[in-house]
Amino acid sequence: MNEQPGALTILAVQFALMSLLAIGGANAAIPEMHRLAVDVQGWMTNKQFADTFALAQLTPGPNVIVVTLIGYHVAGIAGALVATAAMCGPTCVMTYFVGQVWEKFKEARWRIAIQAGLVPVSIGLVAASAWVIALAADHNAVAWAITAAAVIVSYFTRINPLWVFAVAAAIGVMGYV
Repeated sequence: MNEQPGALTILAVQFALMSLLAIGGANAAIPEMHRLAVDVQGWMTNKQFADTFALAQLTPGPNVIVVTLIGYHVAGIAGALVATAAMCGPTCVMTYFVGQVWEKFKEARWRIAIQAGLVPVSIGLVAASAWVIALAADHNAVAWAITAAAVIVSYFTRINPLWVFAVAAAIGVMGYV
C-alpha cells in the first residue's frame, strides 16, 4: 500500500471521469488507468500494473475488478471502495436515465448511427488497452514473440484461446519468460 495525501480524492475524481469515458467497459480505460497509476501518480510500477491486471482477469466477476485492486494498492480498503464506487456509480446513474430516453428512440436514424459509430470506438479503446498491457508485461524478446503469436493465432484461427494460454503458460513454466 502506497497511500499519499489526497489519494482518495484523486481515485474518486479520476475513476469517475474514466467511467464516463470508457466506451466498451472498464478494459477500454486501461491505458488511462495505467497512465494515472504508473506515469502520473507513481503508485505502481509497470510490472505491478501488469500483475494487477492479470489478477483481475483471473478472478471471477466483471473486468472492473482491476479498479478495485488499484484502489486497494493505493489506499487499502478505503481506496478499493472509493475507486470501485467512482468507476461504477456515475455510469450506473447515467445508464438508468439515458436508457429510459434511449428506448423511446430505438427506431430513430440518429440512434442507429450513434450505435454504429460507437462500435469502432469501443474496439479501438480495447485494442489500445491490449497494447498498454503488452508494453507493461512483455520484458524480453520471448515474451513479445509469445504475445505476437497469441494475437496471430487468435485472429486467424478458430482455436480456443485457452489452448493459446496453455502453451504460453507452459513456455513460462519452462523458464523462457
